[in-house]
Amino acid sequence: MSTVTLLCLTLLAATPEARTPTKPATPTAAVNAVLDDWHKAASQADEARYFGYFTPDAVYLGTDPTERWTRDEFRAWARPYFTKGEAWSFTAVSRHVSFSKDGAVAWFDEALSTTNMGPARGSGVLVKSGGTWKIAQYNLSVPIPNDLLPDFKERIEAHSKKQQGK
Repeated sequence: MSTVTLLCLTLLAATPEARTPTKPATPTAAVNAVLDDWHKAASQADEARYFGYFTPDAVYLGTDPTERWTRDEFRAWARPYFTKGEAWSFTAVSRHVSFSKDGAVAWFDEALSTTNMGPARGSGVLVKSGGTWKIAQYNLSVPIPNDLLPDFKERIEAHSKKQQGK
């Protein structure tokens, strides 16, 4: 291989287009890529990457009734987990994504496999800003089969009464 050819190949490989992963082919693929990497960032305890996917005014709804957090409140709560290098691991088993007519808003629901909660469900809203999808709201829940609901309802009511009595 000539020096000129080698130099040209080196320059070509150094261009931003050669180093940048290909852009997802569809809006759905772009949203899936964001959500998958967001979950991956948590499993790798990468706090900056994880919280970088939120809008500044994002809301996170956790499984406990008291867990309605702004992005910054959620980050403060989660920081000890990320600092220890032991955040959480959620993997989407299935996901459905829909879009507003103008393509600037996406909403989704996903079935999750989790290491600490078992089967779970996430849903949320993303907004597109400057060509980038950001999470504006996320709602984590634990689905309860209908035939188990009466028992859980009684247990939740008893727990609420106990909490109110404190």
